[in-house]
Amino acid sequence: MRLVAVVLLAVALAGPAVASESKPTSAEVESEVVCPVCDTTLDTSDSPAARRLKVYIRARIAAGDTKSEIKAKLVDQFGPTILAVPPRKGFDLVAWLLPLAGLAVGVAAVGALAWRWSRGKGDEPPSGRTPGPLDPALERRLDDELARFE
Repeated sequence: MRLVAVVLLAVALAGPAVASESKPTSAEVESEVVCPVCDTTLDTSDSPAARRLKVYIRARIAAGDTKSEIKAKLVDQFGPTILAVPPRKGFDLVAWLLPLAGLAVGVAAVGALAWRWSRGKGDEPPSGRTPGPLDPALERRLDDELARFE
């Protein structure tokens, strides 16, 4: 039953994604493309270069280009740095995997340290030495001091 629900949900969500690819809006493409001058996405930039790119994107949408085609043409003209998000292939895959690997290493290090600290010997004095018998004079003095508080 759950499998059917998952498949139905995937089919329901796939429709808008396909429609977005074949009939993109300028806002969708502008949020995925970076201004070559100010290094912010086109939807937040108002530089002259960003305005020219917005006009170009609208013209490509009106010509019937898909989102992938528009982005591919922009990458051909400006290089892959024009994309706000690096593609998930080739060397750019490192940009996706490196943060996850760093997070995994950090979690493992914190877990190992926490395990090590929790496995410490609680009976051992801080100096690491085991206490020996007290000097008899010191023991009498300690008993006298404790007796005062009783």
